[in-house]
Amino acid sequence: MSKTPNRTKPPKRIRKDRYEAELERLQIELVAMQRWVIETGARVVVVFEGRDAAGKGGAIKRIVQYLNPRSARVAALPTPGEQERGQWYFQRYIQHLPTAGEIVLFDRSWYNRAGIERVMDYCTPEQYRRFLRQTPVFERMLVEDGIILVKYWFSVSDEVQEQRFRSRLDDPMRRWKLSDTDLQSITRWEDYSRAKDEMFEATDHADAPWWTIESDDKRASRLNAISHLLSQIPYEQRAPEPIDIPERPGADGYDRPARDRYRYVPDHAHTLGS
Repeated sequence: MSKTPNRTKPPKRIRKDRYEAELERLQIELVAMQRWVIETGARVVVVFEGRDAAGKGGAIKRIVQYLNPRSARVAALPTPGEQERGQWYFQRYIQHLPTAGEIVLFDRSWYNRAGIERVMDYCTPEQYRRFLRQTPVFERMLVEDGIILVKYWFSVSDEVQEQRFRSRLDDPMRRWKLSDTDLQSITRWEDYSRAKDEMFEATDHADAPWWTIESDDKRASRLNAISHLLSQIPYEQRAPEPIDIPERPGADGYDRPARDRYRYVPDHAHTLGS
């Protein structure tokens, strides 16, 4: 029996040329949206959750690709240290929340407690139950204070997840993405499914609902995520201030030092041939 019986048959994969054209259009809109965020002082938090290898990182990468990094950043927190483990659970996340004019994308978030910590017994049952009680309250506080909070769950089928894991084995640039914890998401698939269902039941509320993104097709999931994110921000198109590039003045008796006084990086590129 399939482990994902409720998943509808995915449509045919979107063509690469259409994907790239629409991605470019959406990324232009993201830049316009960020301009509005900066000028109005809005604060935006986007939470990305989902199973391992579900495509969260690829979607985040395309969202921030052309944004100004001074006001758009990714928060991907490491394992909490000893001091953080002694804090109120949400405390380490609060310090990463945006100030006026900022967008923060959480590559995994406080929902670690409802997922990996719950399944792998990294937290106690009481800590877990407290988290489910406090999270809606915490998120309502953020929204009531004016933060725009959007939560995404990237959903991938068991077959596609395993394919992506196997593809990383022989890829030297992505091998680091495979950890023992990642691989346990295969053997503990049903445990993660139950944890996700319990999490949704307790934390899918009107102030900060969960939005599920089917991600077996990475191209489609990226377009769907960006398009939907733009629909959740009440931004308006704002024309950038006009800029006049000045004429370069002529030389005024300046003689540059001889090139051989400096060190230059070897021209590796041209050893490859034309």
